Amino acid sequence: MQTERTSESGQTERREPKVVVGAAIIEGGRVLACARSAPPEVAGMWEFPGGKVEPGESETAALVRECAEELAVRVEIGDRVGRNVRMAHGRSVLKVYAARLLHGDRPKALEHSGLRWLSAAELDSVTWLPADAPIVAALRPLLLPTP
Repeated sequence: MQTERTSESGQTERREPKVVVGAAIIEGGRVLACARSAPPEVAGMWEFPGGKVEPGESETAALVRECAEELAVRVEIGDRVGRNVRMAHGRSVLKVYAARLLHGDRPKALEHSGLRWLSAAELDSVTWLPADAPIVAALRPLLLPTP
């Protein structure tokens, strides 16, 4: 997926979209949801923790860094969850990965206004950010207890 833009010289430039990664941290059949504190237009909406992949950084390394920065936790990154979600008119793409907490770490809301552990039945009890909402359906089977 590429985006196009016309430069001042009239030539079309193609750019790869910026990658934003999210962590679906799963524990005990529940996933961690984080309430945004800013900007005002999305404050109070819920998301998976994560952020932009920096130049030269792998997607999984970015997620490990973002979880440490946002939640003060160490995580192990697993498989992708859901599909790529286009954001910002195609200038960015969200990729969500399953993750698990390591070493008994407990998340702290360092950059969010709240944290909630949601079961499959509770996933629709919060208002997800538009980019995170498509991931919820793909996440649901990962939260169901195995018979």
